[in-house]
Amino acid sequence: MKHQKAALVTGSAIRLGKAIAIALAQSGFDIALHYYSSSDKAAETQAEIRAIGVACELFPQDLADASSLETFVGQVKEKMPHLSVLVNSASAYTSGEIESTSVDMFDQQFSINLRAPFFLSKGFAKHCQSGHIINICDNKIAYNQYAYAAYLLSKKALAEFVKIAALEFAPNIRVNGVAPGVVLPADTRSDDYINWRIQGIPLQKQGTTKNITSAVVHLVDNDFMTGQVLMVDGGEAIAHIGRNATQYKADK
Repeated sequence: MKHQKAALVTGSAIRLGKAIAIALAQSGFDIALHYYSSSDKAAETQAEIRAIGVACELFPQDLADASSLETFVGQVKEKMPHLSVLVNSASAYTSGEIESTSVDMFDQQFSINLRAPFFLSKGFAKHCQSGHIINICDNKIAYNQYAYAAYLLSKKALAEFVKIAALEFAPNIRVNGVAPGVVLPADTRSDDYINWRIQGIPLQKQGTTKNITSAVVHLVDNDFMTGQVLMVDGGEAIAHIGRNATQYKADK
């Protein structure tokens, strides 16, 4: 089966990136599956996506190597010339207040969460010249939770990058973002913690990966949207509470 559209999804071997890749595959996209260290999981995800009936190729890449990212997109485009969507889903997450943030921790958060999407987007604009870029942010951008200082700053900057890139790359490339709320908490989060977080969500429930993937597919399909970051968080951000793990430990 020959398809005329393809999507590059970073960090798509596992978790949310995988869910996004599968949703786009179900929408008819061939998938360029990026991974770094999760080679076994990447092969498993590749098999799942191919079973849907679309093509799926594996593309290993260290996103911290900024100097090679434009070339990386070119390599993807060469192998999948119908590349028209880039989803910057790969993310680095480490908590830490300003006082406890090391230079290495700061650089890691920014290199993966901001610098990589920046130069991947630059490469996409250069090699593809038309299409759609979607950056996966975090609903924490609505808050100023200093317990996640470097991580949160990198995601806030990524959300601002959506608007900057949308203006520069228009009209041929649209740029949008999705900011998930409580959807895929880390395995270390207890049920009690999740229930506590849900109490701060107006819709009083945890989200699902489908809530996020449907937002991504909607953005891809809606050709009159650019420069937007969709909050998919059950209204948590507008409640201005911003519950987090550090506050949870203090309350307990």
